[in-house]
Amino acid sequence: MLEKIKNGLIVSCQALPDEPLHSSMIMGRMALAAQEGGAVGIRANTREDIMEIKNQVSLPVIGIVKKEYPDSPIYITPTLREVSEIASSGADMVAVDATYRERPHNISLSEYVQSIRIHFPELMLMADISTIGEAIEAERLGFDCISTTLVGYTPYTKGQYINHNNYGLLRELVSTINIPVIAEGNILTPEMARKCLEIGAYAVVVGGAITRPQLITKRFINGMKAD
Repeated sequence: MLEKIKNGLIVSCQALPDEPLHSSMIMGRMALAAQEGGAVGIRANTREDIMEIKNQVSLPVIGIVKKEYPDSPIYITPTLREVSEIASSGADMVAVDATYRERPHNISLSEYVQSIRIHFPELMLMADISTIGEAIEAERLGFDCISTTLVGYTPYTKGQYINHNNYGLLRELVSTINIPVIAEGNILTPEMARKCLEIGAYAVVVGGAITRPQLITKRFINGMKAD
């Protein structure tokens, strides 16, 4: 799978229950549109959406399930139950939160990875990280690749998004980590995506800037306002 996405654009096709486009059918069509536009992969949330997307496109799919647990702030594929849903959907890779934060049921990340490898050996593993230290640990634990998905979304990285010419962390990651580093998070323009590749990102994931029309519209409205 990794060779298929190298130097390409992965489109994140997600719509949560409170969003206008929340529908597996719509996400499937969104993925098809992304494929027609030249995307090399899709990132998707929930078993139902992934299954519909797999019916519509021939691209590799990175699967997640967003689920909240009362004993942990982690919500991107937090437990083996969510990994099982992804495995049964036909996804090629599963992305999980690999940050330092406490996991549900007080399971360590190392134990979690070992369980996934034992029960779902066919699934490739992506580590969603927010710091260089988390990326180093993810590589040590045997993840197949890392993604900058959670940069700026953990309490200790708040505001440190990979955008607005702030590419320092990405540069550090690609010079330190030996497994593929995928750039994701607040990449809003083609120029930003190209910059990530020039720095050395293996591939780029773009979501809201392509697949969330309410956010795209809001950006236009804000940009049209007089100073």
